[in-house]
Amino acid sequence: MTDELDRLRAALQEAPAEPFAEPDLDRIIKEGGRIRRRRRFLTSSGAAVAVVAVVFGATWLRSPGSAPEQVHAALAPPPIVTSVASSTPVPAPTSAEKPLGEVISTGTYTDGAELVFYATEIDDPDNLPTVQFGLMASLSEPDGNLRPLYLANESDGKDRSFGFHATSGGTTVADIWVPVYGYFSGPAARIETTVDGRTIPAHTARWSEDPGVVVFWFDQDDVPSAERATPLVAYSADGKRLTK
Repeated sequence: MTDELDRLRAALQEAPAEPFAEPDLDRIIKEGGRIRRRRRFLTSSGAAVAVVAVVFGATWLRSPGSAPEQVHAALAPPPIVTSVASSTPVPAPTSAEKPLGEVISTGTYTDGAELVFYATEIDDPDNLPTVQFGLMASLSEPDGNLRPLYLANESDGKDRSFGFHATSGGTTVADIWVPVYGYFSGPAARIETTVDGRTIPAHTARWSEDPGVVVFWFDQDDVPSAERATPLVAYSADGKRLTK
């Protein structure tokens, strides 16, 4: 036993066969800086994305960047996400997903369904006392069912005050492209934006519940993101500019 302890002590006192290299302090400092910057970016992004919109059918985060208007999500009931065969009945949509007024057709089809927009009720008097509706981007299935994708709404002030509201979109949700869209409250007959020096007209449609609310959206090729849709300009029927 004594011999084994002596051999163990001797082995511990021996110098390693290859000496340890001096630590590369410059590399360690640089790597640490990159990690801190990455953490700051992720933290700042995570704090901002929750106020943009409610996204249905996917776990998705988006940084609002420098969008023309920052829009906040209503505190809607959590959506039902179901993966079932086409023959299985799909649960009925919640009140926050049901159309308020007529569904607006876009004529754009994807994944075997048409992209549509519709207003949907928002009932949150504690947090959004002056907001009664939001604007949903959805897919209308051939069987008539609606597949909600993205909900945007006003969060700062009244939902029908004069001007642009809830400008959002320009992203992919559950592999479906959601175009840049929003609405204008006022007598807008034409809505335009400028991208790379080109004037881009928006598609428009009036809300059946209130013709003074004009829903607008842009084609993906013309306006690929909300950040590019600046400045937004609305014109009256006689060509008068309604916004600065």
